[in-house]
Amino acid sequence: MPSIFAGRMQGLGTETAFEALAKAKDLEKQGRDIVHLEIGEPDFDTPKNIRDAAAKAIHSGYTHYVPASGIPELKEAVAEHISETRNIDVSPQEVVVTPGAKPIIFFSLLACVELGDEVMYPDPGFPVYESMIKFVGGTPVSMPLKEENNFSIDTQSTVDKISDKTKMIVLNFPENPTGGVLTKENLEAIADKTRNRDDLIIVSDEVYSRIIYDGEHRSISSLPGMKERTVIVDGFSKTYAMTGWRLGYGVMRKDLAGKIAQLMINSASCTAAFTQMAGVEALRGPQNEVAKMVEEFKRRREVIVSGLNRIDGIACMNPKATFYVFPNVRGLGIDGEQLPNFLLNKAGVAALSGTSFGELGNGYIRFSFANSVANIEKALMRMEEALETL
Repeated sequence: MPSIFAGRMQGLGTETAFEALAKAKDLEKQGRDIVHLEIGEPDFDTPKNIRDAAAKAIHSGYTHYVPASGIPELKEAVAEHISETRNIDVSPQEVVVTPGAKPIIFFSLLACVELGDEVMYPDPGFPVYESMIKFVGGTPVSMPLKEENNFSIDTQSTVDKISDKTKMIVLNFPENPTGGVLTKENLEAIADKTRNRDDLIIVSDEVYSRIIYDGEHRSISSLPGMKERTVIVDGFSKTYAMTGWRLGYGVMRKDLAGKIAQLMINSASCTAAFTQMAGVEALRGPQNEVAKMVEEFKRRREVIVSGLNRIDGIACMNPKATFYVFPNVRGLGIDGEQLPNFLLNKAGVAALSGTSFGELGNGYIRFSFANSVANIEKALMRMEEALETL
């Protein structure tokens, strides 16, 4: 029987975190108590000043169509923020606002990558990268992130993979799922190899740039000659606990911004106006709630890393950023892909297999510590007891 579906749908992947969340929710409906360490979502409320700004915007009439690339107030606030934090000069005309950060990644691929073009991406990495690359007809080329390199890239092997066929390089640092970061040397080597390539673009996913515990955030856009070759991807979900608000943005050169705005017109029309006004308040308002969240995440990091390392068969590195740990579980004697199901059903702990993030995630598991210390400790106790039965 002929299929109604286009062939490109066969290669379209998914984001396993939402599937794992659905399984966990089903068990909760059956009366099970589940500790959620699978979903990458801050458990804090959106700060009150941001919620108040959204309510005020709704009552002030920000409920209609707005420009596809974003309202001027938010584009100006983003330009100011990126100029200050990345030490580059950004104008509002170089900003495009979207419903979440994912559309910037997808639209950049749609706008720039043609059939057969090579696109480099991190492995293990956010699964949407490889999925989107394949969907637009690009050829995925992985950049291995290995534990022995602190889940950073190997500079020389990465640079050697950049060829005449490379059209785009996707960077995600701080990185999901490993919590790794790029070094200054990593960035400089990539910049040196691509600085004179007018046919190549860097997509730098920096949504965790404010959640760093050791050192400071570095963006390749800050290096000489790289701003015009970089799309900075950022948003409000992680930093301001605004996952459900669907508010993100990209910063890029003006000609590409025009193409991304066209794709917005042809898809979502625009991002909700009152949500954008909340974004203005997020960027320009007090940042003390962000500092508190990051400090609490840091405390939780110590709890989960030390707790995991006490369990025989698990070895967990201390992530430098994000709210994820990516422990090595090869010593447990259970297939890494089966481990999440075992923990969910036996221990009531929801987590994700490392292979959800690419082939090189085999032998690892991802836990999100965007949950309370009490719940993290409960999860550790349950896991230890369940694993003793193996």
